[in-house]
Amino acid sequence: MSMASAFFFNLKKRKKIFYFIILLIFSISFNQYYGNIGVFPEDTFLTFNSGYDTLNGYYPFKDYYTTTGPFLDLLQAIFFKILGVTWFSYVFHASIINFLITIATFHTLNKFNLNINFCFFYSFLVAILAYPTSGTPFMDHHSTYISIISIFTFILAIKTKSNFYWFILPFIVGSAFLSKQVPAGYIFLIISFLSIIYFYFNFEIKKFFISLLGALIFIISFILILSIGEISLISFFQQYILFPQTLGASRLELLFPLDFTRVFLRFKLQHLSLLLVVVLIIQQTIKNIKYLKSDECLIVLSLIFTGFALIVLELMTINEKFIFFIIPIFTGFSHIYYEKYFKHHKFILYFLILLSLSSATWYYYNYIDSRKFLSLDKVTIKNTVDAKILNERFMNLKWVNVLYPADPKKEIINLKKAIEIIRNDKRNKTIVTDYQFVSAFLGVYDNSPNRVWHEGANYPFENNKYYNLYKKFFINKLKENKVEIIYTLSPLWGDDSDNILKPLSDKKCVKKTVITNILNSYFIKDCADLK
Repeated sequence: MSMASAFFFNLKKRKKIFYFIILLIFSISFNQYYGNIGVFPEDTFLTFNSGYDTLNGYYPFKDYYTTTGPFLDLLQAIFFKILGVTWFSYVFHASIINFLITIATFHTLNKFNLNINFCFFYSFLVAILAYPTSGTPFMDHHSTYISIISIFTFILAIKTKSNFYWFILPFIVGSAFLSKQVPAGYIFLIISFLSIIYFYFNFEIKKFFISLLGALIFIISFILILSIGEISLISFFQQYILFPQTLGASRLELLFPLDFTRVFLRFKLQHLSLLLVVVLIIQQTIKNIKYLKSDECLIVLSLIFTGFALIVLELMTINEKFIFFIIPIFTGFSHIYYEKYFKHHKFILYFLILLSLSSATWYYYNYIDSRKFLSLDKVTIKNTVDAKILNERFMNLKWVNVLYPADPKKEIINLKKAIEIIRNDKRNKTIVTDYQFVSAFLGVYDNSPNRVWHEGANYPFENNKYYNLYKKFFINKLKENKVEIIYTLSPLWGDDSDNILKPLSDKKCVKKTVITNILNSYFIKDCADLK
């Protein structure tokens, strides 16, 4: 290597390290900033209590009923173990995932030899648009971002021919699925389908068995973790696989009708970011039908299929829109193929840059900065109060909730009063609330039979075929923990205080007491089969 070549090589390497450091600092600090602004109880605190429970030896599927996110519980327990049970460590969990999707984008685009400055540009936009939508750990975000990383891994496995990517691919897909079943399930099908095509035309027994080995090690590791936690494999299948399948019909109603307005106009920016690769695959196939079995075609198809998978996810979800982070990723890949096939059309490059920058700016102001995912877009953010007055663990959290937009301090005062009442009751108790941090503040296990209180989405309706299994689980948890009283702390967005005791409705042995405007108690008296 000549001196000039060595100089430019070292310069590029130094620039890559510099960009890596900037992306590391920015992706984490930016999410930390927005993760400290505002709350939406049912979503914001979703993993706080379950992470605390896991840290203290209470596990999903065994100690509480859950349909989503055991991987989040485990990760959050690790963050709590290392950094303490604080709001900082809770948000930091999400910030690390924001960094991972950011740096995975940078690494993947760089592997395609895209100019390092553009790799940084597109990745920087991903850091802005990804996890800061919620700011705190959320199963939809985890599953989506880890799924995208699995697509990157699949693409790099094809691009680089490296066995390493084939080996780690099952671990990444599996982690995404254990965060939430969708979109990980869709991405698994995409990768499986395209892998079959790849190995059909490019069969290499070593790569094939390395991929199988990775899958086998992941499955064995998962079963081992279940065994260590004394979690029944049957309980896992019932709660995480079988019951969620019964929700498909209701979610399909949200998907249809598949008309032009809903599928294309609503997601026009996502489609525009993929337009060039769609044109590419059509153009190259017309030139040579054999293009369809090329590595490049499989890579392009994985991008197109992923785009539609995320649109399906968005159509079927009841949350606010958050898949717009994919636009700079798709424009980054479009830029790669622009360089290869369309470089003489300069306007395409200007269009891609403008699309990325303008869409990122629009979504930042209308979704990220307004905290729309937390339903705070019509709330005056300056009304926030420091949640340190609620508890020292929540230092730096600027508290405001859509339920108390004008007076968040009143909400916190009501909460402190309710928590103090629960603290002073020394009986064995179950705490039911969307404020899933109460037990951590009290330093106790809340004996909650459910991870989340949202009927239909997180546990069965009474007419569901798995309701009796859930009812049995619910009652058994109360019996095992010798629960004498149940406290419900409102709001309960996905249910109501009385309905959560439906599994006990035929017992005729529960006495309700209204304590405050947000706190009720249900004394379990003379329930023979609960003693």
